[in-house]
Amino acid sequence: MSVTDADTIDAVADRLFDAIERSDKAAVADLWAADVTVWHAGDTRDNERARALRVIDWFIDATSERRYQVLERHVFDGGFVQQHILHATGGNGASISLRVCIVIKVGADGLITRVDEYYDPKGIAPLLAKPDVEAS
Repeated sequence: MSVTDADTIDAVADRLFDAIERSDKAAVADLWAADVTVWHAGDTRDNERARALRVIDWFIDATSERRYQVLERHVFDGGFVQQHILHATGGNGASISLRVCIVIKVGADGLITRVDEYYDPKGIAPLLAKPDVEAS
């Protein structure tokens, strides 16, 4: 399998976002190479695999539903760039619609080797807020 195989790269992208939507943490981990590096907007450094998977775990645990509205995806030799709106509802009842640009590199083995995710970090703040408690 060559990294230039656009169908394979597109399938990896579909499987990744589908796994997150379905809360399938194991499927996400299976798509990532052992030496994957991940950077998110607001990070001061790249994250290694274990830390990056903890971020995915937190996001899945903090949200009751997630949906990716893909605006466009372009496959390039060795990966893809995608713009999407991430719609999610938090366990606290808050919802977000976060515009994201993500660049993902895929190795010859079909595993993700690099993720760079660009978004306004303030956009996830509603997921971090404590639920409102009404006075009795």
